[in-house]
Amino acid sequence: MFVMKIARLLQLAVFLAFISAMSLMTHADSESVVADRLEFTLPLGIPQDVWAYYIPKENPLTRSKVELGRELFFDKRLSADSSISCASCHDPQLAFTDGKQFSEGVGGRFGTRNAPSILNAMFNSGQFWDGRAATLEEQAKLPFINPDEMGNTSLDEVVARVRNIETYPDKFRRVFGGDVTIDKVAMAIAAYERTLVSADSPFDRFQAGDRAAMTDAAKRGLLIFRTKGRCNICHNINASFPFLTDQNYRNTAVAANHKSFDALTERATKLVQQNNSRSSLLALSGERGGAELGRFVVTGNTLDIGAFRTPSLRNVELTAPYFHDGSAKTLAEVVRYYVKGGNDHPLRDWELGALLMSDEEQHDLVEFLKSLTSDEAKAMAAKSMKKE
Repeated sequence: MFVMKIARLLQLAVFLAFISAMSLMTHADSESVVADRLEFTLPLGIPQDVWAYYIPKENPLTRSKVELGRELFFDKRLSADSSISCASCHDPQLAFTDGKQFSEGVGGRFGTRNAPSILNAMFNSGQFWDGRAATLEEQAKLPFINPDEMGNTSLDEVVARVRNIETYPDKFRRVFGGDVTIDKVAMAIAAYERTLVSADSPFDRFQAGDRAAMTDAAKRGLLIFRTKGRCNICHNINASFPFLTDQNYRNTAVAANHKSFDALTERATKLVQQNNSRSSLLALSGERGGAELGRFVVTGNTLDIGAFRTPSLRNVELTAPYFHDGSAKTLAEVVRYYVKGGNDHPLRDWELGALLMSDEEQHDLVEFLKSLTSDEAKAMAAKSMKKE
């Protein structure tokens, strides 16, 4: 009997010691979580609830994860020849674009589309011009294995590269509690990209009540934008979703710039009528000019031939050249293109048409577009110009 009591007392002591240790561990973990919490101040013009809504529960933001993602984003060692990083095509000093018609990848290879800004990309309905990636995590993986971008032969090769860089394995264990995987690489980069939000422009201050924040020309341009210019049909101004895009995919007939577009359209339509497989559509998109098929390659819907995502207009002053093919060098060229109604093509969006707009009105419209540039993005661009 005495021995049984001693045994029970020992069991109780062990149990209490375990509970005490667990309590200390939980307290330590809690302090660690609090210390790693990301304190992030949003710029004027972007509502906190909108930003929070677009952060996935499966990839919450922490300071250490964002910092790891930033390192990966700027690390050229992740490309096949250590010459290209994510930042090569998305330079902070160019509003996270590269200023080129088509981006240059490993070995001097060029892609077929203009690099879009990734400022506010977390709010996009889909990533890339054709929306083929649903999330930033999905998007982050694809440039690694694109032969015209970072040139790796497989995602496993990317993982091996990261594991072989001395500092990364320990950082991944601290951030994710495990070894390097391609999903964790993508999650870290996506976490960093979700901090790349941009607003606090003269337009935002004007909307907040500062009537002097925009020039008179920009104010006249805003009126044109909302009325006779009909720009807000696609680039709607909405305080609850302030990114000046309808998030749709539209054929503005820019794709018709390519001389092969009509022939490709005919072939694409026949493939759909013959119920050909997705692999057939992908093969067609890989041919010369195939990138102009746009959203169609993702959906297989002929109504999406030549359709591309409506881009946000924020910081558009800094993201030349314009359109998915980089065919417009200036904002004035973009405005002239839409004033004439775009290219005259049967697949052109039915809401596009020629407009009556004077040169002065076009100038004012450009001035309004410039008022969408954030102070931070403009300061970064100014630093870049000083270096040159």
